[in-house]
Parts: sequence; C-alpha cells; structure tokens
Amino acid sequence: MRRVLSTYLFVDQRMTVALLDRILKSGIDEVEFFCARQHLDYHNQSQIDELRYWFRDSDLKLHSIHSPLFSDDSWGRSGPKSVVSLTEKSKARRIEVTDEIKRAIEIADSIPFRYLVQHIGMNEEDYDEGQVEAAFNSLDEIIVFGKQLGVEVLVENIPNVYSSAQRLRTFVESTHLPLSFCFDTGHAQLNGDPEQEFELMKDRIRSTHVHDNDGEDDAHLFPLLTERGSIDWKPMMDRLRSLPEDVPLVMELREDEEMENALVETRRSLDLLEEL
Repeated sequence: MRRVLSTYLFVDQRMTVALLDRILKSGIDEVEFFCARQHLDYHNQSQIDELRYWFRDSDLKLHSIHSPLFSDDSWGRSGPKSVVSLTEKSKARRIEVTDEIKRAIEIADSIPFRYLVQHIGMNEEDYDEGQVEAAFNSLDEIIVFGKQLGVEVLVENIPNVYSSAQRLRTFVESTHLPLSFCFDTGHAQLNGDPEQEFELMKDRIRSTHVHDNDGEDDAHLFPLLTERGSIDWKPMMDRLRSLPEDVPLVMELREDEEMENALVETRRSLDLLEEL
C-alpha cells in the first residue's frame, strides 16, 4: 500500500521546506497537510508560495489536507469563536466556518491535492437534528467549492455522536451528498468495534488515518511500537489490504518526546505493519 505521512506528527512546528525535505529523505513519498495555523498558516500566502516552489521541483506529493479544527494558532484557546465546526446552527457562524474551510481548500490553487478530510461536529456534543441540517448545508457548499479545484471531500469517523460509522453511513444515505470516507483506525477502536466500523464504511473508503491508542484516549500512538496500544493489527491490516490499491496508509501520529527520531520510527512502524 502507498505510504503517506500526516504532518500532524509535527503540528507544533512551523511547516517549512526544511521539514518537507526531511520527510522526503526519510523515504516517505506523499504527505497530508494538517491545517493548524501554528503549523501551516493557510491564510499566509507567502508561506504557501514558499511550499509551492519547493513542491514544484520535488518528488514529494501532496495527497490530501486535513480540514482546520480551529481558526486560531493555539488549538482554540483564543475562545469558542475559533472552533471550526460544520454543526454551527447560526447562519452567520456557519458562513464563517465554511469560509475558513474554503481558505484551506484554496491551497489546491498552489499545490494540487486530491482529498479534504473533514470532521462532522466536535467531541462531547449532544445529538441535535438542527446541527445535522447545519452540517448538510455546510458540506453541500464545501463539496461544490472543492470540486472547482479538483478536491473531493471525505468525512472521517471520529468518536462523537455524529461520526460513528453507522451515523456517517446514515447521513450520506439520507442526504444523498456525494461523500466518501476517510477510515481512522484509532477512532474506530475508540468507537468500540473496529471491524464493524470498517465494514460499514468499506465501500466508500478512499483514504485512511492509521494510529493506535489504549482504547480510551485518542493518543495517536505509533502502531506496534508501544505497549499502550490496543488495536489487533493483524486483522486490521488484513482489512486495509482488502481496499482498492490506490487507498494509502496515511500515518497520523503524535510526536513522542522520548523518541530520538520520529521519522525513523514512522518508517519502522510502517515496515512492521506491512510485514504482518
């Protein structure tokens, strides 16, 4: 399977051409940009231009981007208005949210990519039909905007009331929106039944997020490199290998301060997964 690295691994560092060069030299051929403004400021055209010139002459490819979760550069600590959620029921806030996501999609004008990975809702929300309608309206607009730039929207299974595999499938079937899925291994584990999550999503999976956890905390652990992991990786890899050949393994890992070289450990984790 193709190997892709999410830059979430370096989300607290500024995205630079030096960082991309390190990723390429580590043997990774494709990346997914994680759109957090302290890392990749998609509002800053000079930063985007610097990356564009580098990609133009590089063998590294941009596979996808992860839609922003917050509009500030401090993980939402500037206040509730920084939260970027499709489930905003206020029309004014929903316009702000969709505009923020469009700013990220516009990266494709400079650096082409295929997919936008999008969450529906945030953690710890109560189910609300009004929020489901808000998500439909937001996604309808984002899908049309992305299509103009050659970008397809993928919704991701996450551990909240809107984004279990069953809820995502029901949402797509009831809205008839042209949506496919990003299957997240760690989130499937947190949702309680990774095999069922996969089977419900399988026919629409176009990309993945691969990481481990202890079954309770969304820790984005390196698969097969920690005793804290709870995923049974042999059957998980069998499932992932059953997907079409163009669906990659996208490693979405959290940097471990105890690791001497996170990129070397990423390669080791990938090698172990593929050897199973």
